[in-house]
Amino acid sequence: MAIGSGLGAQLGIAAETTYGTYTVPSVFPEFTKQSLALKKTTATSSGIAAGRLMALASRRVVTQREVSGSVDLEVSTRGMGLLLQALMGSTAAPVQQGAGPAYLQTHTLADTLGRSLTIQAGIPLTTGIVTAKTFLGCKVTSAEFSCEAGGMLTASVEFDGRDCDETKTLAVASYTPSAPFTFMGMALKTGAYGAEAPLDGVRKVSVKIERAQATDRFYANGSALKAEPVSSDLVKVSGSLEMDYVATTVDDLHTSDGTTSLVWEFTGANIAPTYSETFRVRLPAIKVDDAPPTVDGPAIVRPTFNFTALYDGVNKVAIDYMSADTTL
Repeated sequence: MAIGSGLGAQLGIAAETTYGTYTVPSVFPEFTKQSLALKKTTATSSGIAAGRLMALASRRVVTQREVSGSVDLEVSTRGMGLLLQALMGSTAAPVQQGAGPAYLQTHTLADTLGRSLTIQAGIPLTTGIVTAKTFLGCKVTSAEFSCEAGGMLTASVEFDGRDCDETKTLAVASYTPSAPFTFMGMALKTGAYGAEAPLDGVRKVSVKIERAQATDRFYANGSALKAEPVSSDLVKVSGSLEMDYVATTVDDLHTSDGTTSLVWEFTGANIAPTYSETFRVRLPAIKVDDAPPTVDGPAIVRPTFNFTALYDGVNKVAIDYMSADTTL
């Protein structure tokens, strides 16, 4: 028996070979919150029958089924590959670094067609029995990463899904020892692409990647379930920098509407000689949108600069993930 509260919950994921087709969960991320749920569309007949004052229960029908929700978690040093691939779209098989147990995943921005997940949530009853809700055809629609002074790197991932199956057996969860990436290992650099330099005064960073998709592909012959969503707009990448006003570097970019490359990196423990656990976001071109510094009182001036990432014409937005994982 599990604990009859959220302490007994679990989350398992697996990459699907075919959109909406169940795959046994193989990776079990530790999460802080999840809100995945079945959403059903219903219709009730309004037909008139002599003397009937209410609609008949038998004439209410389900016309569409879909899934939506989010998963919040701490970005850890193991087991993030499947989520990153579903977000970024590219094939990112881990590449061994040197002769040791360090493997690099390079997730570059690409179309997410064919990148769907089975996500199984184990939700405990108060009796300790864990119910299994298996969400099929889960596509990442956005992910926001954030870290502030004294904190951990966290992610909030939004999903759109095809259906929920409550007949699947709950997978047995297994957890690989890992650690969260934290502010202690955080670095932020800006400058010319490939030659970025550390930016002083940064206290908090957030980056959000939004994958616009047509999630309304309900067709005849589909049994009230949607076809796989496809990209329906340009990818939007945005973020913010909260910092003490120690230099005018970012402020000048706001004034001139200049372009800079931004590298946001976290380093963890050493895996092998010269290779450490790493989570790195590479934005080859950003523009600072607003929020130049103002003085609100006697305290240190602490602006938050909002920015938009764009394509520099050559280099793609990417996330690098160095871990001991030999597979996604």
